[in-house]
Amino acid sequence: MKKLLLIGRSGAGKTSLKQALRGDTVHYQKTQGMVFEDFLIDSPGEYAENHDLGAALCLYSYEADVVALLIAADDDYSLFPPCITCMVNREVIGIVTKIDKADPRRAERWLRLSGCQRVFAVNSLTGEGVPAVLEHLQNNKKPTKIVQNKEK
Repeated sequence: MKKLLLIGRSGAGKTSLKQALRGDTVHYQKTQGMVFEDFLIDSPGEYAENHDLGAALCLYSYEADVVALLIAADDDYSLFPPCITCMVNREVIGIVTKIDKADPRRAERWLRLSGCQRVFAVNSLTGEGVPAVLEHLQNNKKPTKIVQNKEK
Protein backbone atom coordinates (compact mmCIF):
# COMPACT_ATOMS: atom_id res chain seq x y z
CA MET A 1 0.00 0.00 0.00
CA LYS A 2 1.31 3.43 -0.93
CA LYS A 3 1.67 5.89 1.95
CA LEU A 4 -0.70 8.89 1.67
CA LEU A 5 -0.21 12.40 3.13
CA LEU A 6 -3.48 14.32 3.66
CA ILE A 7 -3.26 18.13 3.33
CA GLY A 8 -6.10 20.63 3.61
CA ARG A 9 -7.54 23.39 5.74
CA SER A 10 -9.14 22.79 9.14
CA GLY A 11 -12.53 21.17 8.72
CA ALA A 12 -11.81 19.84 5.21
CA GLY A 13 -12.39 16.27 6.36
CA LYS A 14 -8.82 14.93 6.50
CA THR A 15 -9.20 13.01 9.75
CA SER A 16 -12.65 11.70 8.83
CA LEU A 17 -11.25 10.45 5.53
CA LYS A 18 -8.33 8.85 7.37
CA GLN A 19 -10.81 7.02 9.62
CA ALA A 20 -12.90 5.91 6.61
CA LEU A 21 -9.84 4.69 4.70
CA ARG A 22 -8.77 2.62 7.72
CA GLY A 23 -12.29 1.20 8.13
CA ASP A 24 -12.74 2.88 11.52
CA THR A 25 -15.93 4.47 12.80
CA VAL A 26 -15.92 8.09 11.66
CA HIS A 27 -16.08 10.54 14.57
CA TYR A 28 -14.80 14.05 15.16
CA GLN A 29 -11.23 14.22 16.38
CA LYS A 30 -9.10 17.37 16.14
CA THR A 31 -5.63 16.66 14.78
CA GLN A 32 -3.11 18.56 16.91
CA GLY A 33 0.11 17.36 15.26
CA MET A 34 1.31 15.16 12.44
CA VAL A 35 -0.23 11.69 12.86
CA PHE A 36 1.43 8.65 11.26
CA GLU A 37 -0.84 5.58 11.17
CA ASP A 38 -0.47 2.58 8.90
CA PHE A 39 -0.34 3.94 5.34
CA LEU A 40 -1.68 7.39 6.25
CA ILE A 41 -0.16 10.68 7.40
CA ASP A 42 -2.74 13.16 8.73
CA SER A 43 -1.69 16.80 8.98
CA PRO A 44 -3.32 19.53 11.06
CA GLY A 45 -5.17 22.12 8.96
CA GLU A 46 -3.08 24.85 10.53
CA TYR A 47 -0.04 23.58 8.60
CA ALA A 48 -1.78 24.39 5.30
CA GLU A 49 -3.35 27.62 6.61
CA ASN A 50 -0.23 29.19 8.10
CA HIS A 51 2.61 30.27 5.81
CA ASP A 52 5.22 29.71 8.52
CA LEU A 53 4.15 26.07 8.97
CA GLY A 54 3.72 25.30 5.26
CA ALA A 55 7.37 24.38 4.80
CA ALA A 56 6.86 21.47 7.19
CA LEU A 57 4.36 19.97 4.75
CA CYS A 58 7.06 19.94 2.07
CA LEU A 59 9.34 18.02 4.40
CA TYR A 60 6.61 15.57 5.43
CA SER A 61 5.81 14.91 1.76
CA TYR A 62 9.12 13.01 1.56
CA GLU A 63 7.62 10.47 3.98
CA ALA A 64 4.76 9.74 1.56
CA ASP A 65 4.36 8.08 -1.82
CA VAL A 66 1.25 10.12 -2.67
CA VAL A 67 0.21 13.59 -1.49
CA ALA A 68 -3.52 14.39 -1.35
CA LEU A 69 -4.85 17.94 -1.45
CA LEU A 70 -8.31 18.05 0.13
CA ILE A 71 -11.06 20.59 -0.42
CA ALA A 72 -14.56 20.15 0.99
CA ALA A 73 -17.39 20.52 -1.52
CA ASP A 74 -18.90 23.26 0.66
CA ASP A 75 -15.66 25.29 1.04
CA ASP A 76 -15.87 28.93 -0.03
CA TYR A 77 -12.29 29.11 -1.26
CA SER A 78 -9.19 27.05 -2.01
CA LEU A 79 -5.95 27.34 -0.06
CA PHE A 80 -3.99 25.88 -2.96
CA PRO A 81 -2.59 28.24 -5.60
CA PRO A 82 -2.52 27.33 -9.30
CA CYS A 83 0.13 24.80 -10.37
CA ILE A 84 1.27 24.12 -6.78
CA THR A 85 1.71 20.38 -7.41
CA CYS A 86 4.97 21.00 -9.28
CA MET A 87 6.53 21.91 -5.92
CA VAL A 88 6.37 18.26 -4.77
CA ASN A 89 8.28 15.42 -6.38
CA ARG A 90 5.56 12.93 -5.49
CA GLU A 91 2.27 12.04 -7.13
CA VAL A 92 -0.32 14.61 -6.04
CA ILE A 93 -4.01 13.73 -6.14
CA GLY A 94 -7.04 15.83 -5.31
CA ILE A 95 -9.84 14.70 -3.03
CA VAL A 96 -13.17 16.50 -2.75
CA THR A 97 -14.77 15.68 0.59
CA LYS A 98 -18.27 16.24 1.98
CA ILE A 99 -19.88 15.63 -1.42
CA ASP A 100 -23.26 15.31 0.30
CA LYS A 101 -23.10 18.98 1.42
CA ALA A 102 -22.74 20.76 -1.94
CA ASP A 103 -21.96 20.33 -5.61
CA PRO A 104 -18.37 19.00 -5.77
CA ARG A 105 -17.61 20.40 -9.25
CA ARG A 106 -16.26 23.76 -8.04
CA ALA A 107 -13.85 22.09 -5.60
CA GLU A 108 -12.77 19.69 -8.36
CA ARG A 109 -12.00 22.64 -10.66
CA TRP A 110 -9.89 24.26 -7.93
CA LEU A 111 -7.93 21.03 -7.44
CA ARG A 112 -7.35 20.64 -11.18
CA LEU A 113 -6.20 24.28 -11.36
CA SER A 114 -3.74 23.46 -8.57
CA GLY A 115 -2.31 20.75 -10.82
CA CYS A 116 -4.07 17.57 -9.67
CA GLN A 117 -4.47 15.24 -12.64
CA ARG A 118 -6.54 12.73 -10.65
CA VAL A 119 -9.42 13.91 -8.44
CA PHE A 120 -11.59 11.70 -6.22
CA ALA A 121 -14.97 12.64 -4.71
CA VAL A 122 -15.72 11.10 -1.31
CA ASN A 123 -18.22 11.07 1.51
CA SER A 124 -16.41 9.70 4.55
CA LEU A 125 -19.64 9.16 6.50
CA THR A 126 -21.29 6.92 3.90
CA GLY A 127 -18.08 5.55 2.40
CA GLU A 128 -18.95 6.76 -1.08
CA GLY A 129 -15.77 7.11 -3.15
CA VAL A 130 -13.51 5.69 -0.43
CA PRO A 131 -12.90 2.34 -2.24
CA ALA A 132 -11.64 4.24 -5.32
CA VAL A 133 -9.02 6.02 -3.20
CA LEU A 134 -7.95 2.73 -1.59
CA GLU A 135 -7.70 1.07 -4.99
CA HIS A 136 -5.50 3.92 -6.21
CA LEU A 137 -3.17 3.40 -3.24
CA GLN A 138 -2.72 -0.31 -3.91
CA ASN A 139 0.82 -1.15 -4.91
CA ASN A 140 0.21 -2.76 -8.28
CA LYS A 141 3.76 -2.46 -9.55
CA LYS A 142 5.49 -5.68 -10.50
CA PRO A 143 8.88 -6.18 -8.93
CA THR A 144 11.75 -5.12 -11.13
CA LYS A 145 13.79 -8.04 -12.38
CA ILE A 146 17.50 -7.45 -11.91
CA VAL A 147 19.63 -8.71 -14.79
CA GLN A 148 23.25 -9.28 -13.97
CA ASN A 149 25.90 -8.50 -16.51
CA LYS A 150 27.60 -11.80 -17.43
CA GLU A 151 30.49 -10.21 -19.30
CA LYS A 152 33.93 -11.00 -17.96
